Amino acid sequence: MLIGVPAETLAGETRVAATPETVKKLVAQGHTVRVQSGAGVCASVTDAGFAAVGAEITDAAGAWGCDLVLKVRAPQESEAGLLRPGSTLVGMLNPFDATGLHRLAAAGVTAYALEAAPRTTRAQSMDVLSSQANIAGYKAVVMAADRYQRFFPMLMTAAGTVKAARVVILGVGVAGLQAIATAKRLGAVIEASDVRPSVKEQVESLGAKFIDVPYETAEEKEAAEGVGGYARPMPQSWLDRQKAEVAKRVAQADVVITTALIPGRAAPVLVTQEMVESMKPGSVIVDLAAAQGGNCPLTQPGQTVVHHGVTLVGETNLPALVAADASALYARNVLDFLKLIINPEGALHLNRDDDIVAACLVAHEGAVTRA
Repeated sequence: MLIGVPAETLAGETRVAATPETVKKLVAQGHTVRVQSGAGVCASVTDAGFAAVGAEITDAAGAWGCDLVLKVRAPQESEAGLLRPGSTLVGMLNPFDATGLHRLAAAGVTAYALEAAPRTTRAQSMDVLSSQANIAGYKAVVMAADRYQRFFPMLMTAAGTVKAARVVILGVGVAGLQAIATAKRLGAVIEASDVRPSVKEQVESLGAKFIDVPYETAEEKEAAEGVGGYARPMPQSWLDRQKAEVAKRVAQADVVITTALIPGRAAPVLVTQEMVESMKPGSVIVDLAAAQGGNCPLTQPGQTVVHHGVTLVGETNLPALVAADASALYARNVLDFLKLIINPEGALHLNRDDDIVAACLVAHEGAVTRA
């Protein structure tokens, strides 16, 4: 069948949904792959690189008008009309954006939002949230090191000793764990906090200290365990104690990286204005939750601001700043998902009995299938 890979047009989006590695495999399966000219340039992939593995280089209409369209981000309003009714769209389509989903339904396409895949062992190879969060965690530390006006590691020199930077990481999911590992490689002293007690061992195995807040009730412990790999909102009693404990560490920190997100909700506030103002001048906060309001109320999405001598980085799309590797990992996630919706004869096939397919399906036959 015809598989299209349009260029991403959202401001700041540099990734591409396929790479020469994945295109080569799709062509080998007998598909025709049409890539919009320039789609991979910002991810260090030229048109010649795609053509060398058998892709056809086309214009926007050629890429959008295929049986199957592969995207990184959801189509913008002006692009939805380019989709052919009856075609299939795969990408990070934001399953919590009701307006966007209804737009896709109105376009008459079958649409799969990869972020909605369940966090199960079988779905790991197509877990786009994890593959991209891994990159975000790495890039957050690199950006913090760039803006922090001192060294990360301890140095003993003829001119005197330089103390290691103190880094506090709030939220220890995929991004948080990668941030710990990256900061450790740079020689920082690291403390980390999360509402799930199960991550303590992981934190310590990477060389960081876990900020422990004891649970005083069964309700607190049950909430902390989470559901489906995600944290649940914690009782206010525990949050109050955690806030006090974290505030002490933040005041001593040189760098704070916040990563806490709950799908479909505004990001929880972890670092208050008072905490920011307790930090030393020259300290840095990188807020990975900026796109959903931020874990700090002072964060300005898409901007870097200074408050009370503290630099707050509100970059909303860190994976796009590492576009080559981010695209490579994302394209492999997409390729693995396609195995579930393309049958052995090479045709599209909707199997609602497959839990991954059912979870990702957001639009079909003119209707939104996700509440």
